[in-house]
Amino acid sequence: MAAPFVYCRPTDDGTSESALLRAAFDGNLGRLKGILKSLGIEKGKTQYAVLALNKHGIGVLHAAACQGHLNVCKFLVEELGGDVNIAGKEDITPFMAAAESGDVPTVQYFLDHGGDVTKADVRGCTVLHHAAGTGCCKVTEFLLSKGIPVDIDCGLGTPLFHAANNGKDKTLKILLDHKADPNVIINNGAGSPLMSSLIYRSLKCMKLLIKAGADVNGKGTVVTPLMLAASQGGYTNFIQFLLKAGANPNIPDDDQHQKESRKVVLKAQADLVFKQKNYAAAAKIYDLAIAHGPTAVLYANRSICRLLMGDGEGALSDAYRCRMMRPNWAKACYRQGAAHMLLKEYKHACDALMDAQKLDSGNVEIERELRKARELMAKPPDEQ
Repeated sequence: MAAPFVYCRPTDDGTSESALLRAAFDGNLGRLKGILKSLGIEKGKTQYAVLALNKHGIGVLHAAACQGHLNVCKFLVEELGGDVNIAGKEDITPFMAAAESGDVPTVQYFLDHGGDVTKADVRGCTVLHHAAGTGCCKVTEFLLSKGIPVDIDCGLGTPLFHAANNGKDKTLKILLDHKADPNVIINNGAGSPLMSSLIYRSLKCMKLLIKAGADVNGKGTVVTPLMLAASQGGYTNFIQFLLKAGANPNIPDDDQHQKESRKVVLKAQADLVFKQKNYAAAAKIYDLAIAHGPTAVLYANRSICRLLMGDGEGALSDAYRCRMMRPNWAKACYRQGAAHMLLKEYKHACDALMDAQKLDSGNVEIERELRKARELMAKPPDEQ
């Protein structure tokens, strides 16, 4: 799961729109009313204005909701006609944002005013997913008390899966206490709550899941939990616990067809997680896919994950491996150039990007990055 919506703090850049968003975020109703008046926004023509005033997908009602400012939310909904289900950044609604605030009265208010409990954002997360995935225990309990299915799934995992994905053991326990399925399988066997607890190194989540009946051998997943733990570094405690819990260490070797099938499924899962901007998780899943048989594409994909995580050396290492496997592939050269750029090695970046340009002449993205590299290389070191 990406960073909680609650962290998308609006900045006040001096414009009335930014000041309005900041007032909503801070719960300053008096200031908000004053700004609305100065903008000439009056009752009767405010529906459009409330919906239009947003910055980077953060609307006024979203800003108030994610901080649980009930008085501001009431004003925006009742006086200005704000829509509690309007889609903002990544299709997140004010109702979902309220769930991340941890404030039950605000969530209840949104529910009473038409909050849609089945609507999902681009990551397949409903309001219950948002509460559980951000560790908001009271809101999770409240939503479950209203009859929301504990295993509600819009195609990208249940709330339990997302709680495990984020290492939220307290909300995970609440979901399990409400009979959430600990053995739910995600994306054709590429993921499960137990696998997520491993990827995110949450031993507490793992213990709770196994206690609730999660299959210690990961039945239905493309790799067993023990295989995943053994293939990574620093998982000694997890391996010991899995063995103690009854994990089977005698896993037969797969034939080549099975390995290829698993690799395809793992890549698909990693691609999906990457699109959700969870680059650390995507990189780890690409690790598993590579362990089933490295390819240039897998190295290129893991390289961009590491690049976006700020790991220039890791990104460069993968780019080198990619080029060795496909020396005449423009993307491999481009990945190398991007990694050099992050490391501020502009001469090397120019060389790699020129190779990419020769292989894919006319590619706008390559040409733009090459111009940038040349400009930076031409500057004195203290200005780069």
